Amino acid sequence: MPNITLDINGAPRSIDAWDADMPLLYALRNDLGLHAAKFGCGLGQCGSCTVLLDGAAARACLTSVGAAAGKRIVTAEGLGAPAKPHPVQAAFIAEQAAQCGYCTNGMVMSTVALLAHTPRPTREQAQQALAGNLCRCGSHDRVLRAVQRAADAGRA
Repeated sequence: MPNITLDINGAPRSIDAWDADMPLLYALRNDLGLHAAKFGCGLGQCGSCTVLLDGAAARACLTSVGAAAGKRIVTAEGLGAPAKPHPVQAAFIAEQAAQCGYCTNGMVMSTVALLAHTPRPTREQAQQALAGNLCRCGSHDRVLRAVQRAADAGRA
């Protein structure tokens, strides 16, 4: 079984992968115990498994561990802590932007990626950046308010 080293949340982590084409999501959840990224559709359509790869939002269900090796991988666990959440996480909390919470990981990670390259997004830019993240609870307006709150916090 090949050993693959991944840079996860700023630290090297090794996994024994049965196949370099194994989805990164499986390694994160099953091998490393990182459960923020969720298995939703397994087809890259819902966004619940979103992580950051070299700063860009990526679907962990479609990204292989082999393709992720050598890239900086950030999961929601690497953004902040309950006592000191990342500004985007804090904005989601302040706006009560999660209901069931299943989509929240993807929404937060996509927002972090958006704000990294567009610090002052318009509502339309935020909608476009989050278009691939499905939410069945209907908290879209609160999510968009959280994006704006996080953008405003970045200006302070």
